[in-house]
Amino acid sequence: MDAYLDPANVEKTIRSIIAWLRGDVFIVATAVQLAIVIIAFIPAHFVSSPLENVLEKIIAASWADKIRAKLRQIIRPIVQPLVWLIVMAAASFAAQRFGLHFGILAIGTSLLTAWIVIRVAINFIADPWWSRAMALFVWTVAALDIVNLLDPTVAFLDAFAIDVGEAHISLLGVIKMLIALIGFLWIANALSRTVEKRLGKISHLTPSQQVLFGKLTRVVLIGTAILVAINSVGIDLTALAVFSGAVGLGVGFGLQKVVSNLISGVILLMDRSVKPGDVIAINDTYGWINAIGARYVSVITRDGIEHLIPNEELISRPVENWSYSNRMVRQRLPIGVSYSSDIKKAIMLAEQAAAEFERIKPQPEPKCLLKGFGDSSVDLELRIWIEDAEKGLSNIKSDIYLRIWDLFHENGIEFPYPHRDIQVKGTIPVRIEHE
Repeated sequence: MDAYLDPANVEKTIRSIIAWLRGDVFIVATAVQLAIVIIAFIPAHFVSSPLENVLEKIIAASWADKIRAKLRQIIRPIVQPLVWLIVMAAASFAAQRFGLHFGILAIGTSLLTAWIVIRVAINFIADPWWSRAMALFVWTVAALDIVNLLDPTVAFLDAFAIDVGEAHISLLGVIKMLIALIGFLWIANALSRTVEKRLGKISHLTPSQQVLFGKLTRVVLIGTAILVAINSVGIDLTALAVFSGAVGLGVGFGLQKVVSNLISGVILLMDRSVKPGDVIAINDTYGWINAIGARYVSVITRDGIEHLIPNEELISRPVENWSYSNRMVRQRLPIGVSYSSDIKKAIMLAEQAAAEFERIKPQPEPKCLLKGFGDSSVDLELRIWIEDAEKGLSNIKSDIYLRIWDLFHENGIEFPYPHRDIQVKGTIPVRIEHE
């Protein structure tokens, strides 16, 4: 440490830095390149606004509203730096052609290219973590290119390699495969979402068929993306035979439930026994199906609780589907009136109360029946039909009961009170002893 702080060494270091600045920085060529970088911004500044207007007219005339908004979001921020980049690239090419220095121009071109790539990529990457990862990767590549270390770094990564049979797997190849895999998977997911949206607009397909075709499309596209990514880095696809055998062994020993749920999900979508929007009851769960996934069915109850039921459960257990072939559901409401009331009038008022609610179907019409004679009441039963069970049953029953309560009190129909007649047939002698 003392040797480094020696005045002679310090003076030598300072002189070398000054010599580098005089020989490589404070020279006419560097000043000219910096001037070109600044001057190149002037046409970019004045041309960008008219160019944005032209592109706006092209976008407005050629695309739908959602695509138009996305294109505006992508194109507007990069028009000016893109024109600036084109001017600088042309100047750099001219300088290279005439044998002039163009190092500063190359650095500016690399930085502008990295910034444009990051700006465009951020519009397609919603996740903040992936956005930061993408930005870090692009800036790293740009920095290595600026300091002329990109090619040595690539060669260094390619040197770390192993040979598996005929396959040559290097660290560089793995990085390329990961980049290609991420890119192709993103494209596959974007295409599958587009296909699912298009399928949702096809009216002659049932909801189950729409989900089935959407899932199959997603599986095919993701599988194709993985194979293309692997093949794009030079890995022979026949090498996957060993991997597929390992997967088969894993399925045989520990993934039976996972595979069973996957196959059950396909069966549910194909036979359409349940579909999104159906109202079902299984075990102690009652609710409407929100979505059918590859492994489970999402059922939302009236309490707002979302139950994730494995697909295998819906195949192997009895399921009540209240909307399988018909959404009409009949509900029974027991009513008791006192023996002193007008029974026919009570029946009429009960049917009138049910007919006042829009959720109650007029056909079949509400019907109130006399069910029997109880100990304390005449037992009636009001039967109603609804076709929106997913909106709840207890709430409509409560509304009807409240309306019946009002109508019965307005028309003198009495609700019964439990009563018992006690007859005393004799006395029981009581013996009292005195001490």
